[in-house]
Amino acid sequence: QVQLVESGGGLVQAGGSLRLSCTASGIVFSNNVVGWYRQAPGKQRELVATITGGGSMNYVDSVKGRFTISRDNARNMVYLQMNSLKPEDTAVYYCNIKAWVDFWGKGTLVTVSS
Repeated sequence: QVQLVESGGGLVQAGGSLRLSCTASGIVFSNNVVGWYRQAPGKQRELVATITGGGSMNYVDSVKGRFTISRDNARNMVYLQMNSLKPEDTAVYYCNIKAWVDFWGKGTLVTVSS
């Protein structure tokens, strides 16, 4: 069984930073595209950042220059460093692994106050 567990969410003031972590079990994802998505109330789930097995990264325009995705294949983990947070970043953030199917964590809530 494949499980993804996110951690690191919480309440932070605008301009602050958080680091989200995702730990995967039941799968070795060194060759997989992994990423972070987010969903705010009343909105569709949005791709935030992805990173390929070769280390190529993509970001949604709204987080470029502020967020950094990284991976540690030895620890089977993916991270999202979030700096200069804005209230509009408030959402539930989900970890994703693209394999034979897409695997998802249950999410971690990030709330950014003004």
